[in-house]
Amino acid sequence: ADVAAMGARPIALLVALAMPDATPVSFVRGFAEGLADACAELAPDCAVEGGDLTVSDTLTIAVTALGSLDGRAPVRRSGARVGDGVYVIGELGPAAKGIDLLFRRYTDADGTPVAVTPEARASLTAADAHALSRQLAPRPPIADALRAADAGATAMMDISDGLALDATRLADASDVTIAFDSAALGDDPALALGGGEDHGFLVMFSAEAAPLGRRVGTVEARGEHAITVDGSPWTGRTGWDPYRDWDTGRG
Repeated sequence: ADVAAMGARPIALLVALAMPDATPVSFVRGFAEGLADACAELAPDCAVEGGDLTVSDTLTIAVTALGSLDGRAPVRRSGARVGDGVYVIGELGPAAKGIDLLFRRYTDADGTPVAVTPEARASLTAADAHALSRQLAPRPPIADALRAADAGATAMMDISDGLALDATRLADASDVTIAFDSAALGDDPALALGGGEDHGFLVMFSAEAAPLGRRVGTVEARGEHAITVDGSPWTGRTGWDPYRDWDTGRG
């Protein structure tokens, strides 16, 4: 998603695995098959082209994604201009509902996670099953991000940490204010703005472009706040900031 957010076509993954001695081969095989399946579905031109295998007391997975701009200029988060429309490609909120579901239904009395078995999934409502799938197996709309770049996106970034937080980053980089319309954010604007892990794309389009996604706001001249909602500064949850929210005690 980071590669596609700059208008680049994902072309290769470099995967490094550091594994304890007791790691079963079945885990490695399943992981490799999962990567292959994801590439085939989301970025058909991309495949694992190399990496490294080594031993470690702690299972560590490091993935580097490579992309090609195919001659186009990169789309940067610093390109938003006053008057641009603010658009979102992808869903807002289901992933946050999914992680809430995991903590509410798939932990034991001590708070330890338990397996999400097929039998457990069968008892979920369609909405809960969808939310869980978006948390456990996100599907960023890579192809749509590339189409947005071709359509003239002035600025773009992937929404992974939360719409409000990522919009703040884009607004700061572009020295503008992003003004959201809560009515365009769905039934639960707070969840849409602060949920996180949606893995969609935040895109700015000029009035002359043919936009993709749904419009959720407008780019305004830089004011006191990086983002506003219905004209007021957003004071709710903004998403997940690892520098702010990581709890060393919990790991």
